[in-house]
Amino acid sequence: MVPRRRWPTARGTFSGFLASVDSRGVDDATWEELEDALILADAGVGTTTALLDRLKEQAKAKKVNDPEQLVALLKSQMAEDLGGRDLELGTEGNPAVWLFVGVNGVGKTTTIGKLADREVRSGRKVVLAAGDTFRAAAAEQLGQWADRSGAELVRGAEGADPSSVIYDAVEHAAASGVPLVMADTAGRLHTRANLMEELAKIHRVAGKGPGTVTEVLLVIDASTGQNGLAQARQFTESAELTGVVLTKLDGSAKGGIVMAVQDELDIPVKLVGLGEGIADLVEFDADDYVEALFS
Repeated sequence: MVPRRRWPTARGTFSGFLASVDSRGVDDATWEELEDALILADAGVGTTTALLDRLKEQAKAKKVNDPEQLVALLKSQMAEDLGGRDLELGTEGNPAVWLFVGVNGVGKTTTIGKLADREVRSGRKVVLAAGDTFRAAAAEQLGQWADRSGAELVRGAEGADPSSVIYDAVEHAAASGVPLVMADTAGRLHTRANLMEELAKIHRVAGKGPGTVTEVLLVIDASTGQNGLAQARQFTESAELTGVVLTKLDGSAKGGIVMAVQDELDIPVKLVGLGEGIADLVEFDADDYVEALFS
């Protein structure tokens, strides 16, 4: 379980709500303040409305008028909404291929490096594919992570076709008996249709050879709030996303974006980044997350 002090600062908005409801009890103003707290935490209007509608029905059915009971009911509802999803990363395939997508600066390459370290430590060989051929620094950074984690690196020339680099990485992994390929991609601007089409091409090519694309993980900087949700919507149209990695949840992120992504797009948040350390990329835990918001 992740220490609660490392979870997002959304706890500030909820602590204010808790202080208010404790001093006054449950009334119409309580619901308004709870709505404000959820929206300020970046949960989004749609997600907030749906959550409160369900919560009001439960509170009415159970005749809840005590602040502690309401908070317990709220926490239970949030944990139920966020939990119960398959967070396993698929490893079926010879090799399995994990594609990492997202705009520049969200932490894709770092996420790949941390995951590669985790997989190698577990005894699994890994090939890293430097599919971001538009930035020489991206391949260099991925190479550093390969050296650090003990993974292999396959890269092409600067400006090479990203699809061909990833295809070569899959072929190399298959020939070498390596069961997992993690592929970096360029930080595509989600408003540029041609770049999104290229991402769709990468997805097709990565699965044409011996490999099987088992994961397409969208990496989002949690501190961007609802803009991250807009990115997710665009990427969903170009790639069959299997999960989301939320980075930088230890900083200025408010955390409610977790609820928005899973509720509005029905895409599970599989991993969260809670720091700069190599071990600070962890599997999302709904119960721990909800408790942290109210602690």
